[in-house]
Amino acid sequence: LARLRLHTVCAEAHCPNVGECWSGGTATVMLMGDVCTRGCRFCHVKTAARPPPLDPDEPRHLAEAVAELGLDYIVVTSVDRDDLPDGGAGHFADAIRRLKAIDGLLVEVLTPDFQGDAEAVRTVGRAAPDVFANNLETVRRLTPVVRDPRAGYQQTLDVLARMRREFPRVVTKSSIMLGLGETDAEVEEALADLRAH
Repeated sequence: LARLRLHTVCAEAHCPNVGECWSGGTATVMLMGDVCTRGCRFCHVKTAARPPPLDPDEPRHLAEAVAELGLDYIVVTSVDRDDLPDGGAGHFADAIRRLKAIDGLLVEVLTPDFQGDAEAVRTVGRAAPDVFANNLETVRRLTPVVRDPRAGYQQTLDVLARMRREFPRVVTKSSIMLGLGETDAEVEEALADLRAH
């Protein structure tokens, strides 16, 4: 990963489970550099209004690393890049296409919400990942406290619904964190909202 100048969310976000995952051969690669344009309160990734430019070789390097490691399943996530016109959707699509060229590889992407931009979501969908994820992160009431103001509970639901509606062969998924002060009823509401979308 270091030789090909690739980042992992494991290292950049200071994940406490990194030892367990890496010792088991699992890592989640992070596209678009290691600096995010958002500042969610739960995340330790570096932030800046104007991160460095994208590395145009990053999608190729990612595919080379995955092929070399002989993986059969890869999860690719990224920082948010609200500074880019398409939020980085084209960069994601390039990476997906290169990864899908590897025989037998299943590709899961955990993307930004692209500020809800429909065309950006379509750009990723047209690249045909096997799984598309966009995280709700928390319950509706806690979203303004936990997430960056540019993220939104409904915006995430709408992104997931668009992908599901326009690209029905792509599996859609989401995740939420627990232990932030949510109630059981709020968790059930979030799960019901995800199911409905």
